[in-house]
Amino acid sequence: MKLFFPASFLILCTVLISCTNSPKIIDDLSDKSFEVLNQNGESVTFPDDYEGKYVVAGFIYTNCPDICPLVTQNLIKVQKEFNNPDDIQFLGITFDPKRDTPEVLKNYKGLFNLDDNFDFLTADSTTISELMDSVRVRSDVSFTQVRDDDKEVYFMNHSDKIMVLDKKGRVIFEYGGSMTPVNYIVEDIQSVRR
Repeated sequence: MKLFFPASFLILCTVLISCTNSPKIIDDLSDKSFEVLNQNGESVTFPDDYEGKYVVAGFIYTNCPDICPLVTQNLIKVQKEFNNPDDIQFLGITFDPKRDTPEVLKNYKGLFNLDDNFDFLTADSTTISELMDSVRVRSDVSFTQVRDDDKEVYFMNHSDKIMVLDKKGRVIFEYGGSMTPVNYIVEDIQSVRR
């Protein structure tokens, strides 16, 4: 006995299978636009200027004594796993624009000897606050002290996050930025690049 399936049934099965391989959209940033500066002081519109690329972004401040260097290192490890690809942009976005000026971010990037597809972004306090709210990253200064040499010492409580945007500016993956094994991030990105 032969079984025959209507063409519409086969099409429905194909659609369902392909949908299960697509990541869930966590947030759609494609309708948002933030005017920021990169480490060279060049104007960038986030996420618009990265349309057509995957974006792997971590949230940091350059004076962070613990979590942020780990977030940056994880971004670098993911970048190296992909061998500096043309279709992925890596970003470190500061939530401390008062201190993380383009010049400070340029020096920070230089410490890690990073390639062109890795940028650091900052902006005025209002823009950074709006950007952080849109991606649910929280931060606040928990301790500030001025030392005898007039240097300010401060610590910030903040979210620990890396996110991946698809080529349309939609957040499709989020991770604990300092603690997620790099291979998890790499595998997720590979699953959508196919």
